[in-house]
Amino acid sequence: MFTFLTSGESHGKSLCGIIDGFPAGVSVRVEQLDRDLARRQLGYGRGDRMKIEKDRAEIIAGVRGGKTLGSPLAFLVRNDDYVNWERVMNAAVNDPEQVAGKLVSNPRPGHADLSGVLKYGHDDVRNVLERASARETTTRVAVGAFAKALLDHFDITVTSHVIAFGGIESDPWTPQSGIAPGQISELADRSEVRCLSEDGSRRMIERIERAKQEKDTLGGIFEVVVAGVPPGLGSYTQWNRRLDARLVRALVSIPAVKGAEVGTAVANSALPGSRVHDEIFKRGGDEPPSAGENHVGPYYRKTNRAGGIEGGMSNAEPIILRAFKKPIPTMMRPLWTVDISSGEPVKASTERSDVATVPAASVVGEAVVAIEIAGAFLEEFGGSALVDIRANYENYLKRIG
Repeated sequence: MFTFLTSGESHGKSLCGIIDGFPAGVSVRVEQLDRDLARRQLGYGRGDRMKIEKDRAEIIAGVRGGKTLGSPLAFLVRNDDYVNWERVMNAAVNDPEQVAGKLVSNPRPGHADLSGVLKYGHDDVRNVLERASARETTTRVAVGAFAKALLDHFDITVTSHVIAFGGIESDPWTPQSGIAPGQISELADRSEVRCLSEDGSRRMIERIERAKQEKDTLGGIFEVVVAGVPPGLGSYTQWNRRLDARLVRALVSIPAVKGAEVGTAVANSALPGSRVHDEIFKRGGDEPPSAGENHVGPYYRKTNRAGGIEGGMSNAEPIILRAFKKPIPTMMRPLWTVDISSGEPVKASTERSDVATVPAASVVGEAVVAIEIAGAFLEEFGGSALVDIRANYENYLKRIG
């Protein structure tokens, strides 16, 4: 079972991760982790924190000579800003004056602040916000890089791009876009807002600039596309093994993501079944699969409204997911709240704030989806070593024709 744990606070010494159940023999370079960590830090509308942190991973266990050993993997990402917070966030003794200066008692609407202090019995919101911060996703991006390294061995790609930002919309990906699924992220990364459309990028940037002037924040929608997935990942036999449920849960676990859809789920709900379900065809001599890349198996569909998942299982079409991210709750023009120490009405707390983080969230979306796909893949074809997983997978492909 591929599992992981993450640890660390936003202004603590470092962020850490441990992965268990990862097979031996997978090629992994720290540069792969660092590349995705850097992508997570980019995006028009990010705040000053990203000017301080230059995230780099340090693999401290489970890899030797660029290959995984099959033992638990451990890594850390140091917080460069810790030097400015050491006497506030130290695990041992801290400076009372500095702690008092950083104490937070006015919880932000839309954040974990208030429920967190009530649940855990804190009198300082900082004890909540340091872990509830979206900086936690740094570690999940690194875990996702390990998952992608495994999937690369089987020609499975996980990519993403932004399709809406503050009400400005751009087209979702389709096979008719003329872009291979594996190229989506590469092309999206050329845009400051990770949008595939030049016109969409321009309009989104203009919208962010307006929000900056208004001291407000913006949300949006990003799309994750997974290509090369064989049919049968996940299962219909138990509710918690359904692949679509696992993927939606992973996406909604990203801070500020409040919903997700598989395929064109929202539009499908308003249509009759004759216009929703994807007809099935068997591959002939010249007829290409709808995906146009890494299609696995003898059957295909000319449409993909199901988003590559039917009955809780992958069906070999590209898996298409969309996540809906609300505006972040830390604003330079704060909303009203209540001071938990006095009970008086006050304005919510503010520290460094982003205007928009949808591009960064799309990179996190890639990571959490890759983790779930890798987990489902190992459950289906798993072994302790890559060579055994490959043999199991090849036998499965031979059996299904």
